[in-house]
Amino acid sequence: MRVFITGGTGLIGSAVVRELLDNGHDVLALARSDSSEAALREAGAVAVRGSLADLDAVRAGAAKADGVIHLAFSNDFSSPEALAAGVAEETAALAALGEELVDSGRPLVTVSGTPWVPGRLSTEADPLPLDGPVGGRGRSVMATLGLASRGVRSAAVRMPRTVHNQGDGGFAGLLTQIARQTGVSGYPGDGTQRWPAVHALDAAVLFRLVLENAPAGTAWHAVADEGDAVRDIAAVIGRRLGLPVESVAPETFGPLGPIFATDQPSSSAQTRQALNWTPRHPGLLEDLENIQP
Repeated sequence: MRVFITGGTGLIGSAVVRELLDNGHDVLALARSDSSEAALREAGAVAVRGSLADLDAVRAGAAKADGVIHLAFSNDFSSPEALAAGVAEETAALAALGEELVDSGRPLVTVSGTPWVPGRLSTEADPLPLDGPVGGRGRSVMATLGLASRGVRSAAVRMPRTVHNQGDGGFAGLLTQIARQTGVSGYPGDGTQRWPAVHALDAAVLFRLVLENAPAGTAWHAVADEGDAVRDIAAVIGRRLGLPVESVAPETFGPLGPIFATDQPSSSAQTRQALNWTPRHPGLLEDLENIQP
């Protein structure tokens, strides 16, 4: 299969590109810079020059492909306005990808976060939040899954709060960045709230399985660790950086503060059983030992 990928040089995307190439697929990937284009070529992929905001480039990549995996996101969480702009950019790109694939039967795999359900693990059957800081992403994902009725084999891989590799990535990576900036490895509240996690290389396998096999209109959970306590995450970060570990105000984490403070464990039992997906790489707390002081 020839697969078009957005976000193919990121932490997750680079792992997905390698997973696809190693399993006999050809890869076209969106590249917004010379360095991204060079990285993709070195990996063995064909670069399609343009950014996520360049809808002509997005459509052109999808038109040349047998299937699409969308991973790109601005990842600017510096303010509510920046987050909203990133969501709007992604929504427009997903709409363009979907329209290109209508009535083709080709797969379109997009990404979201796992939902949170008070008092229990969230599952693949739980709906995404459609309000709040990331509600716009939930609405765009639901619209993409709705393309199943228009001849698109659409599916969503729900990612946990931390997708990690070599001690970096996801919300835990943001905790590390903030710790370096503030001199404190902080956590909101009492730190007992739980975040799910997955190694990027295990997530990449799931993206391939969903691309190849998932029925239209389905959602899957890329969860290896069902829920690591944020206080435990902060403790490893603090030890690796030689910093104190303390509770800090949710405002420390900007517009993501309310999400950081939420208990949000998640399950992938249905995904593992239905797609025969088995995470094999180190869990988050072990992987954080790779953080360099």
